[in-house]
Amino acid sequence: MSSSSTDHASGEDAAAAPVEIRAGVPLLEPPGWAVAQRALFDLLDHGWRRFARDFTGPDGRLNYTGSLTTRDGVDDFYEVFFNWPQLYLLGGADDLLPASAKHWEGVTGQLTELDMLRDEYERGYDWFHQGESLLLLYFLCMADPGRWSERALRFADLYVDPAHGNYDPGHRIITRPHNGSDPGREGLSEGDVYPWLPKEADTYGFPLEWIPEAETGPFPLSADPRLGTQMRERLGVGDTAVNLAAAGLVLNAWVLSGEQRYRDWIVDYVGAWQERTRANGGLLPDNVGPDGEVGGLLEGRWYGGHYGWSWPHGWHSVGHAACVAALAAAVTTGDDHHLAMVATTLDAVIAQGKVMPFSASDSSLRSKWVVELGPDVDTPTLHVPFRHNDSGWFDYNPVTPPVPVALWHHTASDADRERLERLREADGIDWRTVRPFRAKEESGHERAWFAFLAGDDPDYPERILAAAQAQVRHRLRRMDRYRDLDVDEADIHVWQQCNPVATEALVQLTWGGPQVLYNGGLQQARLRYHDADARRAGLPPDVAALVTSIDPGATTVELVNLSPEAERTLIVQAGALAEHTITSVRWTTCADDGWIGDMYDYGHTEPVVTEAETAYDDTFLTVRLPASTRIRLTLRLALRTRTPSYRTPFEETSA
Repeated sequence: MSSSSTDHASGEDAAAAPVEIRAGVPLLEPPGWAVAQRALFDLLDHGWRRFARDFTGPDGRLNYTGSLTTRDGVDDFYEVFFNWPQLYLLGGADDLLPASAKHWEGVTGQLTELDMLRDEYERGYDWFHQGESLLLLYFLCMADPGRWSERALRFADLYVDPAHGNYDPGHRIITRPHNGSDPGREGLSEGDVYPWLPKEADTYGFPLEWIPEAETGPFPLSADPRLGTQMRERLGVGDTAVNLAAAGLVLNAWVLSGEQRYRDWIVDYVGAWQERTRANGGLLPDNVGPDGEVGGLLEGRWYGGHYGWSWPHGWHSVGHAACVAALAAAVTTGDDHHLAMVATTLDAVIAQGKVMPFSASDSSLRSKWVVELGPDVDTPTLHVPFRHNDSGWFDYNPVTPPVPVALWHHTASDADRERLERLREADGIDWRTVRPFRAKEESGHERAWFAFLAGDDPDYPERILAAAQAQVRHRLRRMDRYRDLDVDEADIHVWQQCNPVATEALVQLTWGGPQVLYNGGLQQARLRYHDADARRAGLPPDVAALVTSIDPGATTVELVNLSPEAERTLIVQAGALAEHTITSVRWTTCADDGWIGDMYDYGHTEPVVTEAETAYDDTFLTVRLPASTRIRLTLRLALRTRTPSYRTPFEETSA
């Protein structure tokens, strides 16, 4: 598409927003990204239907007849479907939403029979896993808030209402690491000794390694008192930083209801951790005793809590939970100072960085990085420590981008962008690299997406869509291999490994957002879409979208209608939660159809593309796309100027 002239609307025209904008630029050669995007939608539609056919029963539950012998496992049943309603919101099939709801209901019934849930909610487990379990519910709430609101508020009240025993408002703590709907769920396991596989012990070490072994030792894992009484008394009570992910559950309730009590709880609870972080020199501690004192059960240590800095994952769990909570506080209050808790901790971790090849690191997450890095496992690059114990920082890994990208996406600040630029400069691996891997978080390509948004990689859209195709097709073959497997308890991750729904590429390209923070975050996006004719969320059929800039001054999206016959009308929404305001719109148009030529011309000329611009003042913008047309919209957004909600433009129209 060429641009041979520019025609801005007059000041008088710009004073009032048009009812709708109509695309006029002809689509002659469909861009490769648009064709690939719609092909991915088609493949994903095939994939989820096959998975439902081969791995689930008539009521939506997973094909599993075994028992669950530990507190672990709830997340592994829900995670399988976490991004199915997300795909619906992107523009997946109409029947994908009721299918997603059926699977939630079926799995919930299944887990209730397995005695893992009470009143449809986790009886009691850590928030590293609870956050993963709840993503499916959060996306269902976004897609169909009327149906899911009662449940979502009831679940949030387990924490907001102290009567349920999960929250101590006096000390501003969640009362135990394993929390949920069962107030009798205490400690960390049902047995006398914490259950631990030898492989896990070899990988992650001991959470209480500073306690000397008893004189009567050494003990096997099945009898070590450090994994029994000591863990129950020191790690099985009080608050731990990973509980911060509970703020995502309460944020979801606030978005649904707007009730002040949910906002107040987030401010109170997250604020307490912010105060502890400041008192610890800007580094988030990971444990608080029942008396409200950091290190109260760990002889003063700010590290060593359950799912904290020392064991098992460190920053991988602490950082994500803290970011979920800080974003919840910032979203509900409009005050980005709440993000400082995450930023100062992140910068402290980065300050401990070392340049080394991954093959020389002491990482405990080798299976994750070997696939993501591929041939670059031996390339020297910046590594940061994920964990800390009495010996100092350890467990060095490449910098994971989801947290710094989430901060930058929310604030759009120079400081958060500059942090990413510094990380890119320090990285020995080209950020434009795209590899066809798929971690269970269904993320990991944020570096390449950032390079694309920076203008350094125009081919990224087609390459990430190709990578997504590869992963879906790979998982279709996995499904062929394992669909008849009699799944054992030890193998329940097979469902996640076979889930053929891959949404990261679509989230980045169409919504202009990163994939959701996997341990309990709510979706971030510059834009979302609604099909005006079908009156539902998502891109209409045949329509492809590509967000090429998410800067507030130039949030730019290309829209293409590939249909040779059907006109499509979509509504562009500013923000994942309709929280932004579109203050002006500039768009491409082509008023002269002279490019078609005369009756006996054998070819066409290049269309003359012009631009128009108008002032605007709304969250929603209607765009009409005649058959075989395209349009580029440049939207000036005022960020976070409206109360976040799951409202739709159709509700406003009928009001």
